[in-house]
Amino acid sequence: MANLQPHIQLDDSLGIKYALLPGDPGRLDRISPFLENVQELMFNREYRSLVGTYKGIKILAMSTGMGGASTGIGVEELCKIGVEAMIRIGSCGSLQPRVKMGDIILVSGAVRDDGASKTYVDSMFPAVPDTNLLFACIEAAKEKNIPFHTGIARSHDSFYTDNEDAIDAYWSKMGVLGCDMETAALFTIGHLRGAKTASILNNIVEYQGDTFDSIANYIDGESLSVQGEKNEILVALEAFVKLENGLC
Repeated sequence: MANLQPHIQLDDSLGIKYALLPGDPGRLDRISPFLENVQELMFNREYRSLVGTYKGIKILAMSTGMGGASTGIGVEELCKIGVEAMIRIGSCGSLQPRVKMGDIILVSGAVRDDGASKTYVDSMFPAVPDTNLLFACIEAAKEKNIPFHTGIARSHDSFYTDNEDAIDAYWSKMGVLGCDMETAALFTIGHLRGAKTASILNNIVEYQGDTFDSIANYIDGESLSVQGEKNEILVALEAFVKLENGLC
C-alpha cells in the first residue's frame, strides 16, 4: 500500500478529505446507518475505521480510543493520508447545571489540561477549532432544530485523580461547559498540521452526577444520551456537506 500508516493501517489511496472521530470503536456501528455504501476498512489497536457516503460525499469514520495520546497519533496519521477536516463526535460530563443529559456542546475552545497537547507546544498556545467548521456545525444544528450549547470544554487525562470533585468545581466556576479527554489534542495537533478541526460533545453525565452510573447507562443505550449521540453525528455530517459545498 502507498503511504501506509503504522497505527491506523490506512493509506492515501482512500482519497478522503473528511473524517468523523468517535473515541469508542463501537460507535462506528451507530454511525453506519447514517451512511450509504458502507465498507469496513481496518481495526488495529483502538483505531477501527469504515468508509461510506453522505449526500454523495465520501466520509471516513475512525475511532481514536481514550485520551489525547491516542487521538494525537490518529490525527497525525490521518493528516499524512490526506484528510483535511476532522470532527470529533465524543462524550463528555457536564460542568454546568444547564447542560442536561443528551445535550450537545459545540466546543469553541478547550482547556489544555492534558499531557498530549503540551508535548507539541507551550500551554499558553490556545486549543481552538477551525472557525469555519465550527460555524458550519452551528448552522447545521440550527437547520436541523437540534438544541446545542457553544462554549469551552476541558480536556484532561484521568477520571481517577484524588481531587476530581474540587477540580470540576474550579472549572465549573470558570464557566467551562463540560469535560472530555480528547478535544484539546485534536485542536492543537490539527492546527499545527494544517487540518480543519471541530468537536461536538454529547453530555452523558449530569452536572454533579455519578460518572460511572451514567457511563454504564450510556453503554446500555438506556438514556437521553443515545439521542444526543444521533444528534452529534447528524450535525457533523451536515457540517461536512456545508464545507464541501463552500457554504462555510
